[in-house]
Amino acid sequence: MLLATDLDGTFLAGDAAQRQQLYQLIAAHPNIDLVFVTGRGLESVLPLLADTMIPQPDYIICDVGCTIVNGHTLQPVFEVQSPIEDMWPGEHKIEEAIAHIAGLTRQDVPQERRCSYFCEEGAVTEELSEIAATLNCDVLYSAGLYLDFLPKGINKGATLTALINHLELNSEDVMVAGDTLNDLSMYEHDFIGVCVGESEAGLLEATRSRARVYHALEPGCGGILEAISHFGFLGEEGISAEVREPATPGQSDLVMVYHRLPYEEYIEDGIQKRRRPTSPNGIIPTLMSFFADGKKGSWVAWSIHDPKLGEFESHTEVDVDKYPNLVAARVGLSKRDVDIFYKKFSKEAFWPTLHTFWERATFREDHWEVFKDVNRRFAERTSEEAAEGATVWIHDYNLWMVPAYLRELRPDLNIAFFHHTYFPSADVFNVLPWRREIVGSLLQCDYIGFHIPRQAENFVDVARGVTPIDVKEKVGCAPRFVTYGCAVGLDEMTTEIEVNNRRIRLGAHPVGLDLNRVSDALEDPVIQNRMTELREELSGTKLVLSVERLDYTKGIPAKLQAFEKLLEDHPELHGKVTLVTVCVPAAKEMTVYKKLQIEIEQAVGRINGRYADVGWTPVQFFFRAVPFEQLVAYYAMADVMWITPLRDGLNLVAKEYVATQGKIEGSGVLVLSEFAGAAAEVRGAMLTNPHDPAEMAETCYLALAMNRDEARSRMREAYEIVSHYDIEHWGNEFLAAVKGKANHKTRLVKVA
Repeated sequence: MLLATDLDGTFLAGDAAQRQQLYQLIAAHPNIDLVFVTGRGLESVLPLLADTMIPQPDYIICDVGCTIVNGHTLQPVFEVQSPIEDMWPGEHKIEEAIAHIAGLTRQDVPQERRCSYFCEEGAVTEELSEIAATLNCDVLYSAGLYLDFLPKGINKGATLTALINHLELNSEDVMVAGDTLNDLSMYEHDFIGVCVGESEAGLLEATRSRARVYHALEPGCGGILEAISHFGFLGEEGISAEVREPATPGQSDLVMVYHRLPYEEYIEDGIQKRRRPTSPNGIIPTLMSFFADGKKGSWVAWSIHDPKLGEFESHTEVDVDKYPNLVAARVGLSKRDVDIFYKKFSKEAFWPTLHTFWERATFREDHWEVFKDVNRRFAERTSEEAAEGATVWIHDYNLWMVPAYLRELRPDLNIAFFHHTYFPSADVFNVLPWRREIVGSLLQCDYIGFHIPRQAENFVDVARGVTPIDVKEKVGCAPRFVTYGCAVGLDEMTTEIEVNNRRIRLGAHPVGLDLNRVSDALEDPVIQNRMTELREELSGTKLVLSVERLDYTKGIPAKLQAFEKLLEDHPELHGKVTLVTVCVPAAKEMTVYKKLQIEIEQAVGRINGRYADVGWTPVQFFFRAVPFEQLVAYYAMADVMWITPLRDGLNLVAKEYVATQGKIEGSGVLVLSEFAGAAAEVRGAMLTNPHDPAEMAETCYLALAMNRDEARSRMREAYEIVSHYDIEHWGNEFLAAVKGKANHKTRLVKVA
């Protein structure tokens, strides 16, 4: 069958259960074609295509029949559109012809090949009809308010008929659905039809004598479902056989959905084994802590499924002693899946775009299909784990599409998402070919968290470009966050929006540190010995420290250029300052970083070749991962921590330095890029523009020359923030916000 349906009051109406039932029916049935037939302009229909709960139409007839496009390509159906275009005189001719008629107010809505006005019934005069006839137009007046000038003979029904003829379909296989007199023309072309419940009285009266038109009792989608059964479109079994049963709830009240397992997997003697992470970050232990005290929970993550190792184990224990009721629900992926989904597509398409390096991005449709498939499998596993009404906490951009699939499978769930990576402005994000699908998926969440207000507000702007949103609530950002003091500062952020009658709450939650890891390292005798060695090695030399991964977003070449300028402008520093750069290499499969590595190595060689002297090497470059405990020794000894990413969601290394210096009551100085998320949170740092090597060099010089009292004062200010807003605070604050228990201490602004 082909379902041609009006939108407002019809396909978008009815109770939530009926809408979901009809939408799932259409999505699951390959032989149901869908046509939107609406008075809206195409621009006003596009937001619906971003709603992942609404099925994709095969065709869209809009502007009361004046525009027809393919629903997948959004390109005109030329054979049907061209004759309409030829008949249209143009809006300016119509405006000029009726300019002298009082009582007409032009509607400020997107539209093509029609002119729409508001007016009272008395304004529709014989003169107006004569003017329309002269211009070869029809006048359509509906609902006692709306007046449309349309090309002669063009309406919803005429354009639908032209489409059916173009597709060479049998009219017996077509069902039209509507609810107002504006839809009447669809019932005048011998199609089977339904007037959904609560239809306009005029439409019901006009179709009462038509045997092929069914008057449903249920409004909206419920009425369409009634009619499908009434006319027997799906045979004897009816619609029930075509609707997927909802997933059976699991037993976990809290489900973590993360790309990494809470343990490491390795192969020994041909057997896959598990062990505690050798390099644990602070986030995983914190997330696991929510399952203490015997709470039931699941951790959904991927694991490589190698058939050679035997049958895949879908569920494993995590830590029987600490978390007896926490299970790892593993999503089995092939090595190829992982390489494409995570190491290639995520890093070559999304990562550069998110960090505003869109010119480096590679977009491949076949990789996008793999990405969606992996996300779908994550959603399916999550739906099996979550109890009725459970909270699901999804992490980062690798799992952008999970909310869309999960909401369809389990509408009862409370879906929360935390975006660990930077979220850019609309003009950057919108280069993604799949932005509508991604934003539509995120808008299925109940709560979305970001590191800082700027990133949350960027998301609102991106969403606004995809679908109409209604801002319901804003809060002031001060004093928790920097407002005008850095490139990513903001004075006010949106905390609640409404989209398609759904409320989505937003929040800013910078990830914190596990300060106990820093304390344990500082108390380790091995690290204390290393600190003593460094103190002796650096006697008479100031240490500028840089720690980052090998990535173009980190701005390493620009930093080296700035250091070279520092030595050039300040020869008095020769032999008295050393830049130690720890650069963690990328995975071997990530070949996009090879050229960057060569560029960095050449810059280091150039600087050392130009300035090195006996007993002094200006730049010490370590291209390897250094254990966290060893880094703490360097943090403790560094006079200046130089963190200058070109763009960063937060930057935990800066916080690690502050935590170390704070605990030893040191006088180190943090020089931080004002484009790092941490710049909007950690006060006391010296901010610098990483795109300006001259400014970076000057800021670094000021940091080296800063007197100890000022440096210690700045560090105390930074440490107060880092120590209070630690990783435990982050986790508790986020979950409290998800459950609606957040305590906003900043100014709350209700938006009318």
